Amino acid sequence: MSIEQSAVEQHIVETVVASFEGTPDPRLKQVLQSLTRHLHAFIRDVRLTEPEWNAAIEFLTQVGHITDDKRQEFVLLSDVFGASMQTIAVNNTAYKNATEATVFGPFFVDDAPEIPLGGDIAGNAEGQPCWVEGTVTDTDGNPVPHARIDVWECDEDGFYDVQHRDGRVGGRARLHSDANGEYRFWALTPVPYPIPHDGPVGKLLQSVGRSPYRASHLHFMVVANGLRTLVTHIFVEGDKQIEIGDSVFGVKESLIKKFELQEAGTATPDGRDLDGRSWTRTRFDIVLAPADV
Repeated sequence: MSIEQSAVEQHIVETVVASFEGTPDPRLKQVLQSLTRHLHAFIRDVRLTEPEWNAAIEFLTQVGHITDDKRQEFVLLSDVFGASMQTIAVNNTAYKNATEATVFGPFFVDDAPEIPLGGDIAGNAEGQPCWVEGTVTDTDGNPVPHARIDVWECDEDGFYDVQHRDGRVGGRARLHSDANGEYRFWALTPVPYPIPHDGPVGKLLQSVGRSPYRASHLHFMVVANGLRTLVTHIFVEGDKQIEIGDSVFGVKESLIKKFELQEAGTATPDGRDLDGRSWTRTRFDIVLAPADV
């Protein structure tokens, strides 16, 4: 590149950066100016062509068109580029033995039905029963009583209730830890499933030869006074999709748990009759970091 061409391109960068100099909010100013520098550096690095720029605009337009109150294609786009996981890493600083966070996902519902300890989150969702138990403590090992625990997952066919669009509720619930910080509930044994891949993000993955599948998992969000809210999930040890690759990069070694198969007829922890079905059980002890770290 000639010195003259480089100067022209650098002048554009500096002009745009300077246009944000009067931004009243210092944080907004920092973000916009940094974004400008990085965006222009990318364009200059790959020598972006005008047809490529037009294709990118059309792609983002399609992402916007398919997004609605039930489907957030921009979240999926962030996920498949690892931007969601990187943001989580930046905002959930590693602290002592606190449980690691991972992606929130697009299928959380804030008004999930409340269940008692030992209740069943399955609702209308079908799948193999799974007994989940554990404790909620702080990083000093103190029990966290009455922590709010939201859990959600897909059914055996790989769909969340909101994807069915018929108003059904299943595979999700809210419960609270007891006075000793303990919790327990029935769920479904997690299965791998594809992120919605019938839209532009799916086409992107197909074009680069990447799988749209997520490793089998069960979502958790845990909230307690004075402690950092944890958004995470646990994965199934031995799931082949972990080796193939989780499409949103959400797997962390510490979150892979044993889901032990229990043969049909094996006594359940609470005496529940499973009508001769096999089931699994797992344990997930949750450790919450202080809110100020």
